Amino acid sequence: MIRLATGDLSMLMAGRSPCGRSNVRLAGWMGRADQTTKIKGMFVHPAQVAEVGKRTGTRPAPTRGEARRPAGRDEHCLAESASASDGLPGAIRETLQSLTKLRGEVALVPPGALPNDGKVIADERPIG
Repeated sequence: MIRLATGDLSMLMAGRSPCGRSNVRLAGWMGRADQTTKIKGMFVHPAQVAEVGKRTGTRPAPTRGEARRPAGRDEHCLAESASASDGLPGAIRETLQSLTKLRGEVALVPPGALPNDGKVIADERPIG
């Protein structure tokens, strides 16, 4: 079966197979072409993370989603660089759940603490 436009990245392996076959071989799954991330079986899109910031009034400060796997369970952590108010973490948590159908931890960090690497969703889970 051939699937096109899945957004998954792979690469061709050079050389012959150990069994002697000379056809091209795929190295396996190498990541995704975009920042869409699958967490607990649900796809989380960068636009959803940006919408969380927009709905909670924390924009234009950067909002970043992070996928982590502590203790073998996927977890979606949202870090927000903004001035903290008492109700902000709860509002972000509720908005995150209503948009993505996932619960997540919220960590508020001081302005400038988030890396400026262009990622809206950082997948920090180990591959494999």
